[in-house]
Amino acid sequence: MEKAGIKKAAGMLALFLLVACLFACGGGEKERSRVFVLGLDGLDPQAVDLLMSEGKVPNLAKLRQEGAYGRLISEKPLLSPIIWTTIATGKGPDQHGIGHFVATDSETGEQRPVTSRMRKVKALWSIVSAASKKVLTVGWWATWPPEPTGLVVSDHAAYHFLFEDGFTGGNDDTSSRTHPPELWQRIEPMLKRPDDMTAEDVAPFVDVSAEEMAQPFEFQNDLAHFKWALATAKSYRDVGLTLWREEDPDLAMVYIEATDSTAHLFGHLFRAEGLGGELAEQQKRYGRAVEEMYLFADRMLGEVMAALDEDTTLVVVSDHGFELGVLHDDPSKTRDLRRVSERYHRIEGIIYMYGNQIKPNSRLDRPTIRDVTPTVLALLGLPAGKDMPGRVLTEGIDRDAAALTVVETRVASYEDGSAPTDDGAGDSVISAAQLEHLKSLGYLSAGEDSSPQGDRNLAAILFQDGRYREAAQIYHQLIQAEPEEPSLRTSLAGALGAMGRYDDALEQLEKAIEIQPLNVEAYHNRAVIHERKGRPEAAVADYERALRYQPGYEASRRAYQRLTGRTDVRAPRDENEARAAQLAEQASAAAKRARYEEALQLLDEAAAAAPGYVVIYQYRSNVAYLMGDLGGAAAALEKALEIEPDNALFMANLERLRAEAPLSK
Repeated sequence: MEKAGIKKAAGMLALFLLVACLFACGGGEKERSRVFVLGLDGLDPQAVDLLMSEGKVPNLAKLRQEGAYGRLISEKPLLSPIIWTTIATGKGPDQHGIGHFVATDSETGEQRPVTSRMRKVKALWSIVSAASKKVLTVGWWATWPPEPTGLVVSDHAAYHFLFEDGFTGGNDDTSSRTHPPELWQRIEPMLKRPDDMTAEDVAPFVDVSAEEMAQPFEFQNDLAHFKWALATAKSYRDVGLTLWREEDPDLAMVYIEATDSTAHLFGHLFRAEGLGGELAEQQKRYGRAVEEMYLFADRMLGEVMAALDEDTTLVVVSDHGFELGVLHDDPSKTRDLRRVSERYHRIEGIIYMYGNQIKPNSRLDRPTIRDVTPTVLALLGLPAGKDMPGRVLTEGIDRDAAALTVVETRVASYEDGSAPTDDGAGDSVISAAQLEHLKSLGYLSAGEDSSPQGDRNLAAILFQDGRYREAAQIYHQLIQAEPEEPSLRTSLAGALGAMGRYDDALEQLEKAIEIQPLNVEAYHNRAVIHERKGRPEAAVADYERALRYQPGYEASRRAYQRLTGRTDVRAPRDENEARAAQLAEQASAAAKRARYEEALQLLDEAAAAAPGYVVIYQYRSNVAYLMGDLGGAAAALEKALEIEPDNALFMANLERLRAEAPLSK
């Protein structure tokens, strides 16, 4: 044991001597290099380009013109704790271990919010601090409890929905929010609560009454949720800029979440046209919120730029983009204004680099979220680790800069066994209210109260990397705990099929479909296996089932077209059905915009043209439900079942309708 300790210490000494030499050796004193990383969650590159073309985001435009720019390629699942940890470590979730917003304690089975202790590798703040540089971290995901590395204002400092008292900013132990603990006394006066947001604060974003402003805080209230996002953004902005000026760190990492939250709340209203009914009312009150939040982010960026000196490189990053102005297929999903989960996230975010060492007006070549850490290290004169799969974005860096001396040099690893360990000490157990909030945001489904979703995500990532056996092992373990969870069996079948174990995969799929007849992915996977076993007719039948229940399921649509030459399982059979299909699509578009009477009139015309075309009655049921006519919705489904009596989707929807109201069967 003693020899092993001496050997380990010698290895660490050699590592730090190498880092010190790379920084200090080589002919003369090097100029100081500083980096300010500003994280803007969910900032969409397409929206930025649009606003930039209109001259509305001058500071982002300045970065584009005078710095380096690229669309940052993210990785699925597009969930903030995972991606921001990858950005801060240069390693994927298979290495850093963060797989979701919450994790399940292996001993107690209780849900816990994601914390710094769940990260299995070192983050930038630890690596840079160990190189005797001063580091400031503000609000970054999974930084609570704070590590003893420089100045840390953890994500528990302001108001975070994953924490028990995060709705209001309360906490029994304020000393655990920052490192060092006494830093809390300095930053507390800068922190704003949702109730601190005045009418003047919110007026640029929304049009609401004084009565609405006076309502007590709760996340289910859309205005209160927005006030929380705005208050937290202003808090971390003020704390980050103040400590940057007063503490003079070599590296600052400041995270702002409000750009993403505002898009989740109101993104469907962004420049949407032709809205009626409730959606038109939403747009009057909240229609400009997303655009104004982008302008707020640009002004904040201007404040950061004004605080930089000539030794500083600014790196602006968003973890993913966002589909803005896209209305939900089901308008009832936007009645509480939450178009949430990662469904509306785009794979591309942004990265801008500006200032010291950056080549003006340069374009980055397909940068990824794993490239951020190696690049920041290089800008600070430090080498990346060989266990970091990303690269240094040299095409955006001035090749005469001293920092480039470390680009081609890598240390074996910065890992020395001192990364945070998940002992669970001090971690709060996630409450029922927090779980309900995650469900309302779409990040947990109704059946995931006890499901270790992080393990699911990690298994999915292993599958994507071609590590099928490892993925299958995780799915097997999860199924032992949840044998009646159909999605786990479907995922296991995918891994088994990829290994060529088709019969075992089919067994899992049959069980998944038995548990949940509307399992679209299971039908698709079963169709794939039918194809591989030389059963094209059975494959077509399952692709048809998948598309009947989810017409937008692209993988099945492509396969169905390849085998049949057709793209639509309900393609019109004659001119009358073609006319009915056209009218039904017009009705669907009207319903998305809450123009329900117009939609019903169009469906009446469609039924007159082709009374046996089943889509008409499916759409009529949806519109009737949105109008509150449960009896009409049920009657339309009963008619649809006369045409397709084996349609599991129609049967399930009719059952739900009958459960909501005492309808005649």
